Amino acid sequence: MTGLGAGPVLAQDQYTLLVSGASGGARFKENHDRWRATLVTALRNHPAFDDDHLIVLAETPGPGVGRASREGVRQAVAQLAGRMGEDAVLYVVLIGHGSFDGIDAKFNLVGPDLEAAAWDALLSQVPGRLVFVNTTSASFPFLARLAGRGRTILTATESAVQRYDTVFPEFFVEAFVALAADRDKDGRVSILEAFEFASVGVRQWYQQRGRLATERALIDDNGDGRGTEAGQPGPDGSTAARLYLGAGLEEAEVVTDPRLVPLVARRQELRQVVDVLKAAKADMRAEAYLRDLERVLIELARVSRQIRLRASR
Repeated sequence: MTGLGAGPVLAQDQYTLLVSGASGGARFKENHDRWRATLVTALRNHPAFDDDHLIVLAETPGPGVGRASREGVRQAVAQLAGRMGEDAVLYVVLIGHGSFDGIDAKFNLVGPDLEAAAWDALLSQVPGRLVFVNTTSASFPFLARLAGRGRTILTATESAVQRYDTVFPEFFVEAFVALAADRDKDGRVSILEAFEFASVGVRQWYQQRGRLATERALIDDNGDGRGTEAGQPGPDGSTAARLYLGAGLEEAEVVTDPRLVPLVARRQELRQVVDVLKAAKADMRAEAYLRDLERVLIELARVSRQIRLRASR
């Protein structure tokens, strides 16, 4: 997997559709509500986030929360399609249960469900870039169906037959509040970092219980619909490394404070070095790779800290 850093100023507007579907019981509902609330809090804590750009749907509607039904999803997507421009980024995060009927995968809603093909048809109406995260069981068909140009797709499973309830959402949500998820120590967690953090968390969760893992998450951002597992070589990850929940796709750094210009330029250089190192990993000795990567990451963390300190004065 490849990675590429970016700067702190947005190139696009960012919108989020967060859906927690039919829970199927009190225990599941408690988890779904907690995960949803944690993500909403993480979004609202981001300085660039606009609360008017967030739509939340849940099993039980309330103030600021619509019903997670097929009609509720359709209305939300239609609203987004009317508001977003070509330069916008839409994040869709699904929390709940998934199923597979032998033909297509579905995300369980209140009332009739929506299959992957229906989600694809709905989201095709929305301009701009799409980041779609399905944290449920049997979710792989969503990756195969929705992958395409300008789309970053994450699924909790690598196949449609992985039908047990997933623990991926527990760790994916945790990534946005856990310092350990910020691997390059720049004070933010990218979608790629969240994916990798969650994948490690899932693997450790099964290992600690002495159980065979029934889920393996995949990410696709090159549009081929195949996906790549965390820690495995593959063509995916470079776009996800520049995507930040709450901040859209960060492409360019715009600095008005002259004191920050050299520091920001240095940070960009260091991020490019990290990208080059990761791309060359397969051709390097493990000791040399880890030594060089550690050296660059330490310097990157130091420069990022200086930027934050000077920007806060």
